[in-house]
Amino acid sequence: MTEQAVTDRPLIPMPALTPAALRAAVAQIAPAHLPAFVEHLDRAAEQSAEQSTIAPLRAFLQWWGEFVAVQRRPARAARLRELEALAEAAGDRETLDKAVAEIQDILAAARREAAA
Repeated sequence: MTEQAVTDRPLIPMPALTPAALRAAVAQIAPAHLPAFVEHLDRAAEQSAEQSTIAPLRAFLQWWGEFVAVQRRPARAARLRELEALAEAAGDRETLDKAVAEIQDILAAARREAAA
């Protein structure tokens, strides 16, 4: 088995899109992001109460579900970081377009995983 295949195995199963399940997943695979998770959850809850809608909470769950879907696969997460750096440093439109297209592919795959 190649190193790529080994490192692309998920570290954890995809959690349910609930605050508790996502918090546990973030704590396990990306603990440095827990403060941002808590802050985002608090903001979403406040906005939901102020606006009398669950839309901010749904957006929160979707965003963190996609984050977990990316981060639970080390090779995918590493590639996304590489592409983000490449896009930021791109000196020509072709390089930028290729990086952005691959970023979009990664995020679309994460969105599908989170929704499954």
